[in-house]
Amino acid sequence: MPIYGVHVEELRLSSQPRDGFLIIAIGGELDIVTSRQFDAYLTEQRQQHGRIILDLSAVDFMDTGCLAVIVGHWKELTAVGGTLALAGARYRYTKTLWITGLADRLPLYDTVDAAVAAGSTGAGSTGAGAGLASPE
Repeated sequence: MPIYGVHVEELRLSSQPRDGFLIIAIGGELDIVTSRQFDAYLTEQRQQHGRIILDLSAVDFMDTGCLAVIVGHWKELTAVGGTLALAGARYRYTKTLWITGLADRLPLYDTVDAAVAAGSTGAGSTGAGAGLASPE
């Protein structure tokens, strides 16, 4: 008799300080199943750090719900003079950034290194597609 089930990929979140930023590495799927965990983690980290870079290079899927979580935290941080930038977003897995037009509004960089470098010089802290990561 076959066994049926659903495998839900685990969301992986880790953080590390670097050059005045908190780099949050995200792996797995950002979707309705993981959005609460993701939001809670960002809320906790945002209370202690005002300059955050989200490393999306290991994200396998992102829905609009989790994009809304990111936008909410971006607005909260920028309202108090902080920074939230995105790095390493792969178009294939994070299309919602481009479909919604938010890739042109949020600070978005090809790599974490580029985001750190731009933040260290003061560039890209306000959005408007600062790092110019492009869909591939």
